[in-house]
Amino acid sequence: MKSHFPLLILSRGILIISFLLGGFSSSTMAQGPKEAEPATQAANAAVLKTLPFSDRRDFDAAQRGFIATLPQGIIKNAQGRVVWNLKDYAFLNKSEAPPTVNPSLWRQAQLNLNNGLFKVTEGIYQIRGFDISNMTIIEGQTGLIIIDPLICLEVAGAGLDLYYQHRPKRPVVAVIYTHSHADHWGGVKGVVSEADVRAGKVQVIAPAGFMEYTVSENIIAGNAMVRRSLFQFGPVLPKGEKSQVDAGLGKTTSMGGMITLIAPTDVIHKNLEQRVVDGIEIVFQLASGAEAPAQFHMYYPQFKVLNMADNVCQSLHNLLPFRGAEVRDALSWSKYISEALELFGDQAEIMILQHNWPTWDRARVQDVLKKQRDLYKYLHDQSVRLLNLGYTPTEIAEVLQLPPSLAKEWPARGYYGTLSHNSKAVYQRYLGWYDANPANLNPLTPEEGGKKYVEYMGGAEAALQRAREDFKNGQYRWVAEVMKHLVFADPGNKAARELGADALEQLGYMAESATWRNAYLLGALELRQGVRKLPGGVSFTQDSLQALSTEFFFDFLGVRLNGPKAEGKKITINWNFTDIQKQYVLNLENSALTYVPNKQAKDADVGLTLSRLTLNEIILKQLTIPEALQSGKIIYKGNLFKLGELFSLLDEFQPTFEIMEPKKQKP
Repeated sequence: MKSHFPLLILSRGILIISFLLGGFSSSTMAQGPKEAEPATQAANAAVLKTLPFSDRRDFDAAQRGFIATLPQGIIKNAQGRVVWNLKDYAFLNKSEAPPTVNPSLWRQAQLNLNNGLFKVTEGIYQIRGFDISNMTIIEGQTGLIIIDPLICLEVAGAGLDLYYQHRPKRPVVAVIYTHSHADHWGGVKGVVSEADVRAGKVQVIAPAGFMEYTVSENIIAGNAMVRRSLFQFGPVLPKGEKSQVDAGLGKTTSMGGMITLIAPTDVIHKNLEQRVVDGIEIVFQLASGAEAPAQFHMYYPQFKVLNMADNVCQSLHNLLPFRGAEVRDALSWSKYISEALELFGDQAEIMILQHNWPTWDRARVQDVLKKQRDLYKYLHDQSVRLLNLGYTPTEIAEVLQLPPSLAKEWPARGYYGTLSHNSKAVYQRYLGWYDANPANLNPLTPEEGGKKYVEYMGGAEAALQRAREDFKNGQYRWVAEVMKHLVFADPGNKAARELGADALEQLGYMAESATWRNAYLLGALELRQGVRKLPGGVSFTQDSLQALSTEFFFDFLGVRLNGPKAEGKKITINWNFTDIQKQYVLNLENSALTYVPNKQAKDADVGLTLSRLTLNEIILKQLTIPEALQSGKIIYKGNLFKLGELFSLLDEFQPTFEIMEPKKQKP
């Protein structure tokens, strides 16, 4: 019998674990990275001629109001492990981009390096650069209102400590979560205690649906999202001119800190609800279903400040992040920005965001809002126009371009999302994965297809010879495609792995998108060195687990059930939770795990009586099932071996499955 339930949770692909710390050290990079090829250097040099690099307004805005930062740029957890380190980005202090970084991305990476405590206006401050997101601090009549306390308590606590070093030390009286992604709530216990919230000393405000989505949005497919997020953010990549430089919305994500969560005490259900929080009037504009499934914007009339949360940032955002998510609605996204412009555009003198830097001056605020509105509307409408003309996702991504009026606007550049993969997301939202060509309806697996491709190309050596010539000519996309087939046909082909890595590396060097660069460079690294082995058994945090419904727990057990192994088995288990006064029947039949709430089966194989708290302790590995039985925390009736039989049918998800080569674990 398995004695634990290993589970995981993440949001925006941000891991609530510490095993990723360390990553690939520079000492292990003996096989790479390499220099930029002539074609790469020429492509990056051409970027300097196409974009308005002389426009320095963003640099002024990113530095405006700077007060102070951490002298060493390092934040550690209670065990002394570094969870945030800006020292590694010192290489970005060079004024000109090296040949191995797209100059446009270099500019964004430099802007995102601005960090510390900033004054936005009298009464509003921000902590920026202590995580991928921002923490906003509003000075109320008696205390502080904290908006989005970053991803973990260490970075949030360090940010608040820095604020207190330069402003009066007043208590935090309210916390506001703008939306359901973990980098906007995970540090809450670094700024307030749950005891103060329960005592009514601190309000916690969030949009409707917040608790549901914070816990559930990414659990079902969470293991795959953990793996894929490594390619999006590049946390295991070294930092440097030939490796990770940025993540578009910020430098990267803090790792190894304590993720916390305190449930809201006040939920915003209606659009344009108003609250007076410690003397500060706040107008809440609901904007759920665009960047996040639960989100709002805020307008602070007395400051003339508009907070657009994550629906506006200094980049084109993601409609479908690499880590995976439900496809986001570009049309609604545009409409939310349009509504904000109409409601607050004539009043707002400053626009703050929960990533990147603010925008000052009413005319500039209106201009950015209009162009962000039109950016998502154009992306949506033109992608749909082209799909209605019969174009496939690949074809749309290849031909779709922004109009000149948007293309040279820095906030419209694709540092986080890109026009290419966002257009494919629009296609997927309306038409799904299938491009309607029957040849693509039932394709061969990468392994089977790879072997046939290699055979048709005249063998691996012939393909390598031609691909090397294409590499010299700068045909990196094609070389990466061909080497993909060679590697899947024969993962032990070192020459194919190396040439594939070289091609991906050059693509990374040319990428304007930070997420594309991270993906290309991690792909190259894994082709050269293999997948970094990481321990399994990723666990919930206590706070997140408390918010998880028992129903969702049973749903996740069903996802872990190995259907072929369960063939022919029939198991019925009664669950009786004493503290929450709920009962369930869990049933395995036809290789599917289902449950019925508020019921107990008369013919159950085994019945379990326990508290939900005991189940939480088992999930968190604070208690084993044998220990719970021995201590009386679980009382059973019937055949307990049936419980063990069920657990033996559950897969253990590994966070390091292969992406760049065939899977070793069979389904």
